[in-house]
Amino acid sequence: MNRRSLLIIAAVAILGFGGYYYFNQPADPDGGGAPLVNVSIPSLTQSQQVGAVAYAENCAACHGINAAGQEGVAPPLVHKIYEPSHHGDRAFFMAALNGVRAHHWPFGNMPPVEGVTQQDVASIVEYVRALQRANGIN
Repeated sequence: MNRRSLLIIAAVAILGFGGYYYFNQPADPDGGGAPLVNVSIPSLTQSQQVGAVAYAENCAACHGINAAGQEGVAPPLVHKIYEPSHHGDRAFFMAALNGVRAHHWPFGNMPPVEGVTQQDVASIVEYVRALQRANGIN
């Protein structure tokens, strides 16, 4: 192999690694983007409050506080796209388990959520659905 070929291979490897590193950085929960929607917060039942805690621990770093999304990071879950008739509760379970290929938003793919339990997801869904109802999404 000549020197030029080695330089091209090295440049491609460096660009590939840089792209991988750039696009696989976790969201910064303290410095994420601006919320994408305004969310009215209803009075929550005790089980919905449990869901709010699970959401804060597993989802808020990307999907924002109270599921309002974050500009440049992840979409809001309090949005008509996620109404129960379009994304049923099972979609949340599958997303947490398997991740999601980008299809509605330009944020890129969602990775699986490591360490989240089925009970956590059930609580999170209950919380998100309460937020949605309070904001006219049924």
